[in-house]
Amino acid sequence: MNISQPYLLFLGDVTDPLSAKTARGIVKWRPDACLGQLRLSEDTVSLGLSELTLEQAKQQGAKTLVLGTANAGGFIPRNWVEPLIAAANLGFDIASGMHQRLTDIPELAQLADKNIIQLFDVRHYDEHLAVGNGRKRSGKRLLTVGTDCSVGKMFSALAIEQALKQLNIDARFKATGQTGILIDGQGISVDAVVADFISGAVETLSPTFDEHEWDIIEGQGSLFNPSYAGVSLGLLHGAQPDALILCHEVGRQHIRHLPHAPLPTIEQTMDANLLAARVTNPKVQFAGICLNTSLLEESEAKALCQQWSEQFDLPVTDPVRFGVDSIANKLKTL
Repeated sequence: MNISQPYLLFLGDVTDPLSAKTARGIVKWRPDACLGQLRLSEDTVSLGLSELTLEQAKQQGAKTLVLGTANAGGFIPRNWVEPLIAAANLGFDIASGMHQRLTDIPELAQLADKNIIQLFDVRHYDEHLAVGNGRKRSGKRLLTVGTDCSVGKMFSALAIEQALKQLNIDARFKATGQTGILIDGQGISVDAVVADFISGAVETLSPTFDEHEWDIIEGQGSLFNPSYAGVSLGLLHGAQPDALILCHEVGRQHIRHLPHAPLPTIEQTMDANLLAARVTNPKVQFAGICLNTSLLEESEAKALCQQWSEQFDLPVTDPVRFGVDSIANKLKTL
């Protein structure tokens, strides 16, 4: 997928701030790509962007209307359909991370079939992919992995990309999930890929290169999560990573949504990911640990990072509280 920027962020009529986390992620990591927001009511969550009508946004150069919110079930509400059709008739491409496809709306599908607009259902991937082959590719790659899902793999990858660029190191974020794709404008949602082709999808996402220094590949799931381990393993093989970053939420008691499934230790997670990653890159190594320390006081978080840094002989940080400069400096030496 290659989604044209800049964006007009469509927030619909959602009132729960958590439902707008996709839009918030886009604003945080790609603020220059966001011209404004479109809300259907004054009670709708606001991102603090300029309030624009479809016509105003089009005049200012917006190319894609992005559905920046999610709801239970991932369906497109009926009262959203009319503004989406209006946007398409004005020439907006439309991008959505919902489970329901935009092409399920006949008026949108007709315009897309005529190549008047493009529709991006980023949770779905219908293009042809080859199976992975594991052949050595040029270029350096980093993959974020975790003790579980939702422990900061996307945030850490984007933070590391940003920190490397600040060091004048040409790094490029490679999105593998719907929010990451909407943030960066391109990528492949690997959880929408048939299992046999996951590693091949990542090889396609990060092919051989020599014109920049690092591909920073967004990880998904965990080898220890019974629900998503297959995706995580395919990513490890396809990424052929030179460096791994371990992500972990301090204080999490068990695998998310699975109270019967214990969380692995840091040592177990590192050993399992290194073993799996060595299938396609025997020289892979960990380059840092990123923690979500939101349950701790800041002083406790600093002390834990220092303790683990000494224990594992790696940079350890909370990307939100303390940044990732230590990890970026480590990557300079690899």
